[in-house]
Amino acid sequence: MVTPEIAVSLAEIAQKTRQAAVKLAQLPTGERNAAVLAIAQALTDSAPDILAANAADCAAAQTEGISPALYARLQLSPTKLQAAIAGVKDVAKLSDPVGETQIRRELDSGLMLKRISCPLGVLGVIFEARPDALIQITSLALKSGNGVILKGGREATRSCQILGEVIRNALAKTAVSPETVQLLTTRAEIQALLSLDRYVDLIIPRGSNAFVRYIQENTKIAVLGHADGICHLYVDLTADFTKAIQIAVDAKTQYPAACNAIETLLVHQAIAPEFLPQLAAALTAKSVKLLGDTATQTIIPVEAAAEADWSTEYGDLMLSIKVVDSLDAAIAHINHYGSKHTEAIATEDKAAAQGFLQQVDAAGVFHNCSTRFADGFRYGFGAEVGISTEKLPPRGPVGLEGLVTYKYQLVGDGHIVATYSGDRAKAFTHRDF
Repeated sequence: MVTPEIAVSLAEIAQKTRQAAVKLAQLPTGERNAAVLAIAQALTDSAPDILAANAADCAAAQTEGISPALYARLQLSPTKLQAAIAGVKDVAKLSDPVGETQIRRELDSGLMLKRISCPLGVLGVIFEARPDALIQITSLALKSGNGVILKGGREATRSCQILGEVIRNALAKTAVSPETVQLLTTRAEIQALLSLDRYVDLIIPRGSNAFVRYIQENTKIAVLGHADGICHLYVDLTADFTKAIQIAVDAKTQYPAACNAIETLLVHQAIAPEFLPQLAAALTAKSVKLLGDTATQTIIPVEAAAEADWSTEYGDLMLSIKVVDSLDAAIAHINHYGSKHTEAIATEDKAAAQGFLQQVDAAGVFHNCSTRFADGFRYGFGAEVGISTEKLPPRGPVGLEGLVTYKYQLVGDGHIVATYSGDRAKAFTHRDF
């Protein structure tokens, strides 16, 4: 239940953010870049305090029995913080996505049409744990000329508060107003934020399946994100075992809580008797619990995988294995159970790889590499606001290009439509420049 006081207060905050965003969008590229770099420096200078706040959040979360997957997302190690800061610096180096002329077309003499990229306006970002998401999204929002309203999870309260304070203090020393970045602190404000379709242009949720689905089902505002991260690796008939095992271990264990970690491994039946024992040895050495279908159980000693396992995102050191009789069967399984996030094939057969890349329906389709590469930073986006599994763009890891839209500008000299209609209609030139 959202009280009227909270709704009014948040509406006022959103109005201020929108006003600040309008001014931000008018700033030259250099001013926005300077603000982003000022944030990177402030985060570097405040690293000890940020890490201490995060350590306190982690300690409190452990006493409350937080899940291993959520704890992994909450924890902000020195390495993770430095990677986030490096991402902020990289954002400053990227080309400015605002004010780009996408179309310049003469409709007729003296009547010129342009399509110009422009910011979305105000982003509402709601995330569980993931304090590094606050850093990434704020830098991308500012670079792309957008205001941002952030709401972190209760488990990350201390981390978010100090990050918000550091960022706003840094902005106060630049041409960008601190009002451009707002931080919400109470759970009740989430529902109020979701109702602000008049002021907020895009909601970006980062969290569990249930959390993202709740956001998607409780707002009229456009939502960018994905509810599930059910990713697969298919090991084909001609796969190089060394490569395939290396990819599988990385895709499952490098960061099992990530949405681009694999949850199911499919293997061609012709190589399963030789391949699966080698794979099982490598994964169990990394403490991965394996489940398998009946065919898998006849080859290696694993617990039975239930039907529900094929559509489960474990977010932990668990992996379901299924033996399939063909590439087509693997593709059919993935297209049925996958979440359209990231899917990979291990094979030395280029034709099989091409068939997989073309027929699998996902935002990312990979050949002979780990699904963990599905990431904005690794794609060279500097950072990402999230990963979208929607068919309409943006799709996959979303960086700056997903935070701008466009407007059509038409400039004439007294031109009227009547000139181009009727028996003596004048023809358009439609000449591109």
